[in-house]
Amino acid sequence: MPIETKPFMKRERPTQCSFCTANASVIDYKEAEFLRKFVNPQGKIAKRTRTGVCATHQRLLSQAIKRARFLGLLAYTIR
Repeated sequence: MPIETKPFMKRERPTQCSFCTANASVIDYKEAEFLRKFVNPQGKIAKRTRTGVCATHQRLLSQAIKRARFLGLLAYTIR
């Protein structure tokens, strides 16, 4: 008797990067509240699959978060 299996459900992400649609060429590291959306509760930078950002803007976003952490605008870890 064959076992019925459920098909694998892939999580859907946005089809296009939100930065690309807004024509954002620069991600400002001084906007700490905006950057907090891309950091998970442990303080880690969220992955591209979670945020739906393209590779180019993910690199810019990571750099902005790291600069904000260095200047003390964002925390490295959250308790």
